[in-house]
Amino acid sequence: MSEVEHISYLLETSPEIGNLDSLFARHQIAYRSIVIHRLSKLVYYIKGDSIHIAAFWDTRREPKKQAGKLK
Repeated sequence: MSEVEHISYLLETSPEIGNLDSLFARHQIAYRSIVIHRLSKLVYYIKGDSIHIAAFWDTRREPKKQAGKLK
């Protein structure tokens, strides 16, 4: 939980800190991601002056199957 709080602070100060995630290249939304822990990452997008969390991602699962769940 402390890692999530730390990443939330980083996003507030530098919203584009996460990498554009190639799994979502076919989507119209520019999804970004930040690794929280070696087994999970935070997927988000920026809209205007807001940051929207799209998913907490389990990196052990099939990535393409998970990517299909986001619009």
